[in-house]
Amino acid sequence: MFRFEDPWWLILLAGIPFLVWWYARKGRRRQASLRFSTLKVLSTLTGAKSSWNQYLTFTVRVGAVLLLTLALARPQMGNAEREISAEGIDIMLVLDISSSMRAVDFKPNRLEAAKRVAGDFVKDRISDRIGLVVFAGESFLQCPLTIDYDVLTNFIKQVEIIDERYDGTAIGMALANAINRLRDTPGKESVIILLSDGRNNAGELDPLTAANLAKTYGIKVYTIGAGKEGEALYPFDTQFGQRLMPVRVDIDEKSLREIAEMTGGKYFRAEDEQSLATIYQEISQMEKTQYQVKEYTNWRELFPWFLLPAFGLLLGERILEATVLRRVP
Repeated sequence: MFRFEDPWWLILLAGIPFLVWWYARKGRRRQASLRFSTLKVLSTLTGAKSSWNQYLTFTVRVGAVLLLTLALARPQMGNAEREISAEGIDIMLVLDISSSMRAVDFKPNRLEAAKRVAGDFVKDRISDRIGLVVFAGESFLQCPLTIDYDVLTNFIKQVEIIDERYDGTAIGMALANAINRLRDTPGKESVIILLSDGRNNAGELDPLTAANLAKTYGIKVYTIGAGKEGEALYPFDTQFGQRLMPVRVDIDEKSLREIAEMTGGKYFRAEDEQSLATIYQEISQMEKTQYQVKEYTNWRELFPWFLLPAFGLLLGERILEATVLRRVP
């Protein structure tokens, strides 16, 4: 980082072009002169100057003025240090990985789109502990609460559609699993973001019961229903290879909305990846992390690097005028 502490001195630089013009037009006419009847006598004098010598001292003076002006402006180089104090929140991402997430109303399918958007959401957070729970017929802790966003992002990338043996949609159990990871942080704001494309049809816990448990612990739940209205294309394996066939979208919006309202969150409907990204951005804005940034800058003075060369030029000019550029008579 570079700056001038007293930049108004730089106004003097505007006078340098005028000095050059003055010297070129009038300065040389004011030099003292002697008249000789012949020039032969001058050829024997050691002080005779070549044409370039008459400009050398003036150029040295201009350089000295330039350096002195820059020194007066006090150039400084700074090293900035930032101190960030943040009060993060705890966030559990709860992601549906049931077979219905293969539907291609999102590109290339619902799960891959949800993973990309969730990864972008994680990268935009600051000082928050974030974890990941995935669920289908059962729920699994994919990643505990962490501030290592690179590790969490890698876990998100590794998420795949569940094996058929565990297929289903256990929203209540998934919520309970996430609540269990957040309940040990009393006094700290906790949030669950749950994404599902179906209705609860598995697990031992009703979603509304789990939502009431979240409310008890002061955990806010945002719910997202993923899928277009009506029907969506879904890949089926047939004897002729994989075929896309329309399947009715069956999202339990009523339950998802009740879960959100009960806990102080909000329900969203995402019909494509763009709308899903917008939803995560909106949630991110509503759940901002409070942080303060203090910046300290240590400035190092650079004017000696300009002042000393300026004095050197002035001293050099005096030496030249007294020796090789000495004027005769």
